[in-house]
Amino acid sequence: MNTVTLEVREPADLLADFAQAWNTGVPQQGAHIGFATPELLWQVLTAKRWQLLRALCGAGPVSIRETARRVGRDVKAVHGDVVALLKAGVLQPAEGGKIVFPFDSVKVEFLLRAA
Repeated sequence: MNTVTLEVREPADLLADFAQAWNTGVPQQGAHIGFATPELLWQVLTAKRWQLLRALCGAGPVSIRETARRVGRDVKAVHGDVVALLKAGVLQPAEGGKIVFPFDSVKVEFLLRAA
């Protein structure tokens, strides 16, 4: 199964992991998409956008119109959500103006600490 981990991590921690992988030649296991704060994660991944990801998991390249049909939403509204997910690096552009979420599953990981 091809899983992506969406995680909340400090930018310095993300850079340290990158530097370690670069220096050792051992990459981090699996695909990761990082967000600086939980608020940013939830701002990008709204309930409607989660619905899109659920419809796109394992689907391969799909047009925005087909995505809208799968979730039963207006094409224009889905287009706005797709643009936001593309900008955040969650979705990827594909040939022919299609989009792709190249994963079969999503794992969300963050740690909530006392203030």
